[in-house]
Amino acid sequence: MSVSPVLEADVLRRQDPELAEILLGERERQASTLQMIAAENFTSPAVLAALGSPLANKYAEGYPGARHHGGCEIVDVAERIAVDRAKTLFGAEHANVQSHSGSSAVLAAYAALLRPGDTVLALGLPYGGHLTHGSPANFSGRWFDFVPYGVDAETGLLDHDQVRTLARNHRPKAIVCGSIAYPRHIDYAFFREVADEVGAYLIADAAHPIGLVAGRAAPNPVPYADIVCATTHKVLRGPRGGMILCGSELAERVDRAVFPFTQGGAQMHTIAAKAVAFGEAARPAFTAYAHQVVANARLLAAGLADEGLVVTTGGTDTHLITADPAPLGVDGRTGRGRLAAAGIVLDCCALPHGDARGLRLGTAALTTQGMGEKEMAHIAALMAGVLRGEADAVRAREEVRELAGGFPPYPG
Repeated sequence: MSVSPVLEADVLRRQDPELAEILLGERERQASTLQMIAAENFTSPAVLAALGSPLANKYAEGYPGARHHGGCEIVDVAERIAVDRAKTLFGAEHANVQSHSGSSAVLAAYAALLRPGDTVLALGLPYGGHLTHGSPANFSGRWFDFVPYGVDAETGLLDHDQVRTLARNHRPKAIVCGSIAYPRHIDYAFFREVADEVGAYLIADAAHPIGLVAGRAAPNPVPYADIVCATTHKVLRGPRGGMILCGSELAERVDRAVFPFTQGGAQMHTIAAKAVAFGEAARPAFTAYAHQVVANARLLAAGLADEGLVVTTGGTDTHLITADPAPLGVDGRTGRGRLAAAGIVLDCCALPHGDARGLRLGTAALTTQGMGEKEMAHIAALMAGVLRGEADAVRAREEVRELAGGFPPYPG
């Protein structure tokens, strides 16, 4: 079965031409530019088919076998398949696949384990922590007392000594390990050791690396963490959504924290799409893909370093790269704008130990399109030329269009 955004637009055009043109415009944008936002990827046509299925019509508050609505016999099977596949894929005793996003998964984890005012130790936002790790603009920073840890000033690596000292001094109820801008593997065994020492729960926010975990290209946090929160998009290549993995002893608390405490009805079309993605991730082809994602990221990071950018931590273990373009005469925000004008789409991020903004990029989508070593070298050189202001904007945009055109995300 094949699904194309073009075909979807043909159906939509008859009913709503205005929205059809928007859909086609986004399809063209994705196909003619380089998608290098670390949190984005291209789902398979099978995932898209599930997302656009009649399951979108079904209201299904509750869990399989215990719904608050009738007519859930079929969608119950879909959710059970998603749960079983997630448990098998990650070696977890329990999986909740209803979370609407990574943030809602983290909210549910906190709701399951904490009470307002509890102390939580997490990576500080300037070092790559997420909004849900204590931002004052987020529920996490308003409801809990977050103590931030950071990275070593010299290496950019997580400061384990500081983590242990802060844990001993503050005796947190929970410790969170995970990041949106840390390119290295996290030592989950170390965090488990510290959590046990101070009597804290360990929550792993694996939103970024979980796809690499599925492909056996990154360490699995499940054996170490009390609760693992993750997204199903990013490297995992599923629909936009979240999930929670935990042991059987916390299963009921986690499920009640998702429904009815933080969410209402499950999005059954999304859950079916998650099941499809879990099935795809269990295949050998996905393992090869995940390792190629990392290989591409390392090649791209090395190429950017050769061009003069300062790559934080000296490289990457994952799909993610963070870099300071200042040696090329441009700050992160300006650099992002120049690259966007050339059709290279990526993000800014905070840089450790300073007020400057850097660039955050990833290789998941490029690798899904089939790009490899040759293309990573090309992209590194192209980015450097654009950042320095050496490349003509119009010519650079055409070069990007030509490169992207050779690797269509949805051929045919």
